[in-house]
Amino acid sequence: MIGTWTRLDAMARAAAVAPDREAAIALVERAHRADELSALRQRVSRLSLRNAEAAAMRIAVIAVSCGWGGLDPQAPAAREVADGAFLDLWAAIAHRIDHDQFVALPTLALHNWVPERKPRRHIPIDQLARTEVLVPIVRWAPEGQPLSRLDRLMLAATRLEAHGIWLFRLAETLAGRSPDDSSTPTALRRLVRVQHALRAQLLAEAAELTAAPATPQQRAVLGALAEQGALEPPVLQAAEAVLGIGGRRMGEGRRQMMRRHLPAQHRAWLSAMDRHCAPVRTLAHRGGPDAAIYREAQESLIALRRTYTALVQAAARPTTGPLTAAA
Repeated sequence: MIGTWTRLDAMARAAAVAPDREAAIALVERAHRADELSALRQRVSRLSLRNAEAAAMRIAVIAVSCGWGGLDPQAPAAREVADGAFLDLWAAIAHRIDHDQFVALPTLALHNWVPERKPRRHIPIDQLARTEVLVPIVRWAPEGQPLSRLDRLMLAATRLEAHGIWLFRLAETLAGRSPDDSSTPTALRRLVRVQHALRAQLLAEAAELTAAPATPQQRAVLGALAEQGALEPPVLQAAEAVLGIGGRRMGEGRRQMMRRHLPAQHRAWLSAMDRHCAPVRTLAHRGGPDAAIYREAQESLIALRRTYTALVQAAARPTTGPLTAAA
């Protein structure tokens, strides 16, 4: 980021490595007293969408470091807990990107990773994550030290989204398909293969994550985000919308809570998948080879979900250890 916005970048970097919430809050309060937050608030309307999303990622890092990740920045009650000037900046950026609740780190992780070597032309991050070594913009570990478990978890989530792009495309393919359509079992078989590949990818990253350092502050951040449902990777939510697992397991209210951190356009897409994939989900009540393929797709998604959950649990553990048996 450039100009005045470098102050927000510096604040996010400092908040990420703060020893505790109190130290992170003190950083925000100092910025408030120096009128830095109000200066940034006045410049939000000038940000391009791309830079506004970059600012949103930094706001998310600061908010969760301060323990404010569960707040609605526009709710009057939030001002009794969080710094008012910071809430004003948060709300302004949320309005700029049409995203009222954006403290979900896997959702914003794509804005925090860049290729180690600068590409010669603009390439979407999902392609870069499949082909290049990525480094974080805001580190949860001090400079010069190995990446922390929280860094590793966010990198795993970024790669999950990048490689899971095929899952989004298969969701579009299955939308509106009849369960008797000859292309339906083919798409479901491909869905199984993608989910198996994503699970193998997470398992391969588990050793590096469990060996990485972690601080009590980072574990507190992970615990708070997990409690809020803000660690749900969008790619898993897409698969659950297609296969119906999320709605059946969690209930409608719980499902909407998991989605509230996503942009409005993404939430609308998931709701459309819920409706348009309903015919395919009738395979759950049938017999025969097509129904068996559908159930295999559900089972592979459950295994992928358990592996990701185990990775989150490993990141939050006080001591290192192998990935849990649930994986």
